[in-house]
Amino acid sequence: MTAMVEISELRKTYQSGFEALKGVSLEIREGEILALLGPNGAGKTTLISAICGISVPSSGTIRVGGYDTITDYRAARKLIGLVPQEINLEPFQKVIDAVRFSRGLFGCKRDDVYVERILRQLSLWDKRDAKIMELSGGMKRRVLIAKALSHEPRVLFLDEPTAGVDVELRRDMWDIVAKLKADGVTIILTTHYIEEAEAIADRIGVINKGELLLVEEKTALMTRMGRKELVVELQEPVESLPEALSGYDLDLIEEGRALRYTYDTSADRTGITKLLSDISATGLVLRDIRTRQSSLEEIFVGLLQENAA
Repeated sequence: MTAMVEISELRKTYQSGFEALKGVSLEIREGEILALLGPNGAGKTTLISAICGISVPSSGTIRVGGYDTITDYRAARKLIGLVPQEINLEPFQKVIDAVRFSRGLFGCKRDDVYVERILRQLSLWDKRDAKIMELSGGMKRRVLIAKALSHEPRVLFLDEPTAGVDVELRRDMWDIVAKLKADGVTIILTTHYIEEAEAIADRIGVINKGELLLVEEKTALMTRMGRKELVVELQEPVESLPEALSGYDLDLIEEGRALRYTYDTSADRTGITKLLSDISATGLVLRDIRTRQSSLEEIFVGLLQENAA
């Protein structure tokens, strides 16, 4: 698949000596959704700002659609749409005028048909003549997305797009992102809501302290680093684990009414068959069995802990 964004050895050092980015290299494919995860101060917004031309990197190169963001700035920037964290809109401007104005800033000809399509897609058409100040926080976020899409970019950066948005509206935005992907738009998402990345991303990137720890297909990452839990519910509670089960990675949970067994999904043998046989041999009676896969959030937290060690 063609790389839409190519980043090589990108560094950003401020006058204070603080290194915000430490040699980041990354290729983002055309038409994919990449979720960039990291704690506050990890370098996510700095990286986006450098790609979008808001800040100048100390060294390294960035190419968007084949255009260098320094030497071919205008061509590269025209391909990019940015939805920032902060809601910074002209309060007295009408919704439709805000979107038309953004389109004009990029030198695009007026296209009322396209603007209407974007506003309808974002459920803003009925609010087209409303002033920004009259909108809810969620609707203002939609206006930010409409402005970012006004010049028909091929790369869209969403920097914490659902911060402070209720769950229902957040899911609506996930649907919007899915439609944009179907249109071939490349989407880079930063978010504190890990379930958001788990729900919609194709690949996951984890950044911390200015370094890119990994970039990997979401499914492959969860398979490789995820662990599974087998919970065995017992007919009768027990006060302690039988000695015969001491060789297993078992925890007594739910006030002694269940056993939790953690195992590696990528291992040749999970040990479940022998475990169940040994449990039965102790005289314990099974009531039910259930499994649970590690979440992306658990994997993410584990990576940060390893990086901090």
